Amino acid sequence: MPLEIERKYLVRNDGWRTSGTGIRYRQGYLSTEPGRNIRVRVGAGRGVLTIKGLAVNMARPEYEYPIPLQDANEMLDTLCLKPIIEKTRYTIEHAGLLWEVDEFEGENAGLIIAEVELAAADQRILLPDWIGAEVTDDPRYYNASLITNPFATWGKRSSV
Repeated sequence: MPLEIERKYLVRNDGWRTSGTGIRYRQGYLSTEPGRNIRVRVGAGRGVLTIKGLAVNMARPEYEYPIPLQDANEMLDTLCLKPIIEKTRYTIEHAGLLWEVDEFEGENAGLIIAEVELAAADQRILLPDWIGAEVTDDPRYYNASLITNPFATWGKRSSV
């Protein structure tokens, strides 16, 4: 079974903005039920369907399948829960790991999250100096949660 093991962090400064251009993504959810979600994503000229299961100790089953770009766009426009997640993703290498920094747009503008995928839940990592508080276990920061509770509705937020 394919597993995703990832940690999420807030970003506290612009030190990560050295990687050049990112890839703009649109993604939506067909299901956000607890323990499973089904996501449609369009980016870099391709469509992907992703199914994720319940996370246990930062690991969760994840299945990804390419789908026709036209189908993905139609699903985003007609079937997915609203609002659609819009973001630009930047990839940055640091200390042997590939970090993904998502800068959100639309109803989640102002939110910037960094994620790193790991080989094991207990893998040691060296954090870049632009990393802030860890939010791996805070469901508000899950992309699927940003559909029903967009960042713009959070009001005054605490500092990183």
